[in-house]
Amino acid sequence: MPTSGPLIAGEVSLPEVMARLRHDRPVFHSEADLQHSFARVLWELAPEVSSRLEVRQDVPDTTGRRYLDLLCIGPSARTAIEFKYRTAKWTGTAGPDQEQYALRSHSAADLARLGFVSDIARLERFGNRPDQNGLALLITNEAGLWLPSKQNDTRDREFRLHEGRTLPNRLLWGGGDYPRNTRTLHGAYTLNWQPYSLQDGPGGEFRYLAVVTDPVPVPDLTTRP
Repeated sequence: MPTSGPLIAGEVSLPEVMARLRHDRPVFHSEADLQHSFARVLWELAPEVSSRLEVRQDVPDTTGRRYLDLLCIGPSARTAIEFKYRTAKWTGTAGPDQEQYALRSHSAADLARLGFVSDIARLERFGNRPDQNGLALLITNEAGLWLPSKQNDTRDREFRLHEGRTLPNRLLWGGGDYPRNTRTLHGAYTLNWQPYSLQDGPGGEFRYLAVVTDPVPVPDLTTRP
């Protein structure tokens, strides 16, 4: 089982969590199902880490949703997590118990891209502690999210999430004609998709994209201006 990679709450690596998660739950019924399953696997691997769902964040000058999907609290560090579960239509059985799934197709892939980038920006704003990193996690079987688009005139072109792309610091929606959807990122993020699970039939390939935001640096109080 892989053990290297970013740590969740300073205790367990993300690749280790994902390896156990894909074994137990290769497919999810919903985003809420993913959240609950992730928290349970984390507890099994690191019982010393406490998990809290839907935690309100008191951040000044924050607009929009202020609730965090999952806050993981370890003995010496914390991780704030935002989840996205985006599905194309797929029906079949999966997992150790051969559970039956009937996934519906989500429309508007452009809004999926906007939502994921918004999660990264939100985690940067929420990361106001030197002991807390952030994790934006997207699991999907919609190949159009990890493959490059052949269209260059779409309104979400700056928000594309395909393999190997580095997100710009400032992302404009439709070239800037809808300022409400402008997103600003402080970190540099190169996107690296990983295999999650492979099921039978069309739409049976699932991958995940993880973006980790750094904690706020501790100020050097010994340095004088």
